[in-house]
Amino acid sequence: MTGAGRTPQEEGRERKPGQDPFVPHPRDRAACGIPRSPLARNARLVSLPLGFAGRSAMRFGRRLLGQPVDLITSELQRRTSHHLFRVLGELKGGAMKFGQMLSVFEAALPPEVIGPYRAALTLLQEAAPALPAEQVHAVLTEELGARWRDRFTEFDDTPAAAASIGQVHRAVWEDGRRVAVKIQYPGAGEALLGDYTQLGRLIRLFSVVTPGLDVEPMLRELRERVADELDYRLEAAAQQTFADAYRGDKQILVPDVVTFTQRVLVTEWLDGTPVATVIRDGEQAERDRAGLLYTRFLFSGPERAGLLHADPHPGNFRLLEDGRLGVIDFGAVKDLPDGFPPALGTLIRLAQAGKWAAAEEVLVEEGIITPGVPLDPAALGSFLLPLATPTAEHTYHFTREWLREEVVQAVDLREGGLLRRFNLPPSYVLVNRVVGQATAVLCQLECEIPFRAEASRWLPGFTEEQPTGP
Repeated sequence: MTGAGRTPQEEGRERKPGQDPFVPHPRDRAACGIPRSPLARNARLVSLPLGFAGRSAMRFGRRLLGQPVDLITSELQRRTSHHLFRVLGELKGGAMKFGQMLSVFEAALPPEVIGPYRAALTLLQEAAPALPAEQVHAVLTEELGARWRDRFTEFDDTPAAAASIGQVHRAVWEDGRRVAVKIQYPGAGEALLGDYTQLGRLIRLFSVVTPGLDVEPMLRELRERVADELDYRLEAAAQQTFADAYRGDKQILVPDVVTFTQRVLVTEWLDGTPVATVIRDGEQAERDRAGLLYTRFLFSGPERAGLLHADPHPGNFRLLEDGRLGVIDFGAVKDLPDGFPPALGTLIRLAQAGKWAAAEEVLVEEGIITPGVPLDPAALGSFLLPLATPTAEHTYHFTREWLREEVVQAVDLREGGLLRRFNLPPSYVLVNRVVGQATAVLCQLECEIPFRAEASRWLPGFTEEQPTGP
């Protein structure tokens, strides 16, 4: 079933005399589950740099009083991250989505700030109120029709999960299948667009919480994909393509789509242990299993489905009781009908062989760096070896320490000439982000997996003769 979703018209609401116009009326928040007033959202985001400025001034004062610099810096990072993710979580929309993307790089943080950072991320997942039942019913009536209840034999009004632009409810479909009903928040579109504009003005703030991470390209790419993410019809098509491609697979499971509209998506329910839980509590064997299947799915998607799953956040993956990896949330995908760009595998192979001149030629041909003065091999090595290192041996143990070293190296690269010639083409932006985020998740898992074999199997150009078929 398909249909066009319509954004409900917002009605003006009277405010009591003296009520702060930058604070949403209680009925605004309760009715929508997401603060919709642009003034209110922007005011909350603007509070982030103001709070940071206040904490910085306090740090300067404490230095004058003789407190240790390391202790003061740690306290600044703790308070900033706590404030940052609390605000992002309460606002939902693009603010929360951006925060979730940053959360993947937790593994790159110095050990002394990981604890406060993780505590702040917990707030990111729990802070926002859920959409009230009457509003859930209103959206379902608008999207599925007045008799939408006839489509379900059971429907749980309490959401099982809440995300950046929607929430998920458990239900039982009319044919007896357990299903997940994903419902988009009213006003999600306006919130996404407004948040990305405001967050672009706060880039410097994020360097305090995630030092060494260049967040501006990630934010720009998110902004460009707003329309796709808001249309659940596109997500339904992508998910069904993956479900068909992996049907009968003994290691990967993608649930089938049951029905959909622009703002409602019904899919088969998927139980299991989220990879985020494995990161926190899993035994080593479970971590290794999750890391291997996670890598295999992301690598194999372009060849098997013609698509790349472009949201590798660990919350979108879960280990099932039968040992398979279940995958959900296909709102962000990239069309790769011909598989991964061959240049990716070629660059990894050339870097392992130390063929820097040939690697530079490939980078120039692909438009990844602009032509110019020949680059120092050491600079090229620093740029390419993070890709090549995990594939150098039969197995590789991904660790947080290794990722932190690579982040430090990336910061050093900014001082050299390489990044001045760096110009990532649009066709590579999403692929580059997925590779970076997926590597960070593997380091969160601290898994040891046969990464080289997966690269040989799925990345064109990595070996001279490519194996074919799954």
